[in-house]
Amino acid sequence: MSRSVSGTAWQPDATPHAGVHASVGGWDLMFHGLLFGGYDWQEGPRGGDAILGTGWLMLMADRELGAGRFGARVMLSPEPFTAQRDGGYPLLLQTGETYQGERLRDRQHPHDLFMEMALTYTHALSEDWGFQLYAAPSGEPALGPVAFPHRMSASSDPLAALSHHWQDSSHIAFGVLTAGLLTPTAKLEASWFNGREPDEHRRDFDLRRLDSYSVRLSVNPNPRVSAQVSYGFMPSHDVLHTDEPLHRLTASAMYHQPLSGGGSWATTAVFGRNVEGEHGATNAFLLESNLDLDGRNVLFGRTEYIQKTGHDLVLSEPFEEQTFGVATLALGYLRNLGPLGPVLPGVGVRAAVNFVPEALQPTYGSRTPVGGMVFLRLSAAPLGHEGHAGHEGHGRSSDAHGPMAR
Repeated sequence: MSRSVSGTAWQPDATPHAGVHASVGGWDLMFHGLLFGGYDWQEGPRGGDAILGTGWLMLMADRELGAGRFGARVMLSPEPFTAQRDGGYPLLLQTGETYQGERLRDRQHPHDLFMEMALTYTHALSEDWGFQLYAAPSGEPALGPVAFPHRMSASSDPLAALSHHWQDSSHIAFGVLTAGLLTPTAKLEASWFNGREPDEHRRDFDLRRLDSYSVRLSVNPNPRVSAQVSYGFMPSHDVLHTDEPLHRLTASAMYHQPLSGGGSWATTAVFGRNVEGEHGATNAFLLESNLDLDGRNVLFGRTEYIQKTGHDLVLSEPFEEQTFGVATLALGYLRNLGPLGPVLPGVGVRAAVNFVPEALQPTYGSRTPVGGMVFLRLSAAPLGHEGHAGHEGHGRSSDAHGPMAR
């Protein structure tokens, strides 16, 4: 049951638990979350600075229903109130979504208030086979890896991945239906969903017809490893160019290793490929890691290489139709100060250096523009002996592995 995380995605079974658990009237309840607040600074003519807040809060409830298990989830984000200025917070080389009718660039859009509202049902057909259903007016289709806000390998990093829109940007879709067939070690699932990106109004539901589909194969070969491959087709994903289709292919692997002394090591590698309209194919690679040494001292880092078009970066002619390879390396440190009851507070610092080709040096003022952030973090505290500081993952869920294990 520990493998369930965002949407219907899987993480390694060895992932430690964090949150507040209760049982009421036959329901198992779990409340957990991850919140960051701090000062973000990005260098150069396309940079800026801001005081911002990011993160999410989630309530899960599940119970036995007949021969299966029924679950409900509500996940909210404060970002429409804490990271909305000028369409989002400064983040060099970030692209995707819109603000005031223009394409965002060098800023990360806030997540929607309603990140997830979903129902799940899991039914065991035998000890080795089961099926799972997922329905959400706001939720995540079976496309891509565990979304970056929920990965243990990113749990100490307050800022978004630059490759987000090549790998897991569909993690908030307003209308999702998913069905999966699974064994204790593998799951094959398909989704029918609304593939249009959310608009700039982040406090409502952007409901429309379900026009997109995806398929995903997830495998947990042992308790420490989880991998997936997926494909999705979105015929009208872009708010500004509704006639441009998008094909997305992703592959990822996650490794979680508990450490002696109460620590843990989590690493994720992701590949994403977009084939978008007339712009052709572009690829993105990510490697990130979170090393919790002892429950208090945490080192984290992320490196990415992404092919972004001048269209993505909002460049003028003659660069608009060219493709540029850009990269980033971010490193940080978090010091946990607790726990204090159900909450684990911490303070941290993050620094990043970005790499752009020579043609973009006049645009960014340097070939290696830098950025940084100092921040406070509030995480759900570890759950008993199973928990490790710094992880926000889901402790109990309606995932199929639980009913089949029983």
